Amino acid sequence: MKFFIYSRKSVFTGKGESIENQIEMCRQYILTKFPDTAERDITIYEDEGFSAKNIQRPQFQQMLKDLRVDKPDYVVCYRLDRVSRSVSDFSLLIEELNRRGISFICMKEEFDTSKPMGKAMMYIASVFAQLERETIAERVRDNMLMLARTGRWLGGTTPTGYTSEKHVELFLDGKRKISCKLKENPEELRVVDKIFDSYLELHSLSGVCNRLTAHGIKTRSGSPYSPSGVKEILQNPVYCTADEAAFDFFTARHADVCFERKGGKGCGLLAYNKRDYTKKQAPRRPIDKWIVAAGLHRGRIPGRQWVSVQQILESNRPAVHTPPSVHSRYSLLSGLIVCGECGSRMFAKHRSLPSEGHTEAFDYVCSLKLHGGKSRCCGQNICGQQADSMLWDSLINEVKGDAGIVPLLEKVKRSLSKTEAVDPLEKIQSDRKRCGMEMDRLIRTLALQVPGSTLARRIEGRLHELEQELSKLDKAHRQLKENRWPDSCGPAKFSETLSSLGNLSAELTLPEKQAFVRLVVRKILWKEGTFTVFFNC
Repeated sequence: MKFFIYSRKSVFTGKGESIENQIEMCRQYILTKFPDTAERDITIYEDEGFSAKNIQRPQFQQMLKDLRVDKPDYVVCYRLDRVSRSVSDFSLLIEELNRRGISFICMKEEFDTSKPMGKAMMYIASVFAQLERETIAERVRDNMLMLARTGRWLGGTTPTGYTSEKHVELFLDGKRKISCKLKENPEELRVVDKIFDSYLELHSLSGVCNRLTAHGIKTRSGSPYSPSGVKEILQNPVYCTADEAAFDFFTARHADVCFERKGGKGCGLLAYNKRDYTKKQAPRRPIDKWIVAAGLHRGRIPGRQWVSVQQILESNRPAVHTPPSVHSRYSLLSGLIVCGECGSRMFAKHRSLPSEGHTEAFDYVCSLKLHGGKSRCCGQNICGQQADSMLWDSLINEVKGDAGIVPLLEKVKRSLSKTEAVDPLEKIQSDRKRCGMEMDRLIRTLALQVPGSTLARRIEGRLHELEQELSKLDKAHRQLKENRWPDSCGPAKFSETLSSLGNLSAELTLPEKQAFVRLVVRKILWKEGTFTVFFNC
């Protein structure tokens, strides 16, 4: 008989449930229950430092791959929550094990899915494991928000101008409470002052970056300041004094303000709940979701001045969101050319503002030179119209005739297939099937519950979530089918259309030319007055 042992630990706690102890207890359990088992029949998988909120863990995923190839008789774990605290993830695992005839043993709770009662009890226990995880997460979140109202620094990367310092509080009963507060870094704070003063003078993020670079001022990491980095500093309330102007600003925007209008005593502000860390890249939440409290550090920028900066930033923001590559409206190769001196991308830049009726001349300029000043890169600029014309003619010669375009498109197709191993339509179909199977299981379980019970309500909530997910998948499926090219539009058919591309060049719009260039070209290197084209192959 073959056995897989799975063990997991979020962090080391010293409670006797370390990875090694889990494995050893599972091994002893197997050898006791199945005396004829040899060591070579036991395979061990261990994930240390991973949460049970999902199953995206390296060794767990490896175990799933292995059991599909080398089918074991049993998968053994020390405790149920070592596998997952999510009901849906746990249900999918058990369903797969059942399909493959693999039994699951949970040693601590003494569940064995090879027996009907063990299978039923395991599903019930997984519901409470998920409830425990969500309750702990909610309790931690509420506790953090309560601590935030006291003005403490709750950890993380400290803002420019400050370091974190431990703060000890002594109580009458002799107890000590340790918290953290921000400690000033005078050298960095002088840079912060210069950023605020420069922006109030220039009203330009790039202008501030150029001024800092000209004075040799860099970030903590030693790199030049970027417009986004400067903006992050300007928008951070940590530098703002807790005064009347600040109180009125945040109150008007419906933030949860935790300081008095006239009682800030020169303290700086700390804003909590600013970012949504449940989402990728942790986007900023709107101000009405923030908790703003007076911190234990001194304010640096008067509230009136800080509010003025926010108003300028707001007025400089475009009324309508525009794509980041607005220069692509008049250039063919913007962003595709790479500077051979520093390796940065080169973007189109007008020599002067375009006037109505015609397009002004433009150049391709290294982005490091654009944002960091001439001292940052000595790469040569390129005449935009000349470069576009020369590269387009070169590509036309490349794709003339079947011999040119078909091999090229085949290489592109192979290159794309390496990055898109799974067909998006097949992935959606698989997800729809998964949702349907889970809904069927939940409906069968719900039929056995007492109406209105806690478990019944949780099942109903999960069913509602699955219905919404299924609706989104159906919409995505329709859009994919509508946007997918017909099978007849293969490389050979495409080459037939492109064989006369040179003759049609004058009739093509700039976006059509851009689409073709980006289909076949990965990047263009500009070095010492020479272009080198790298194709998508």
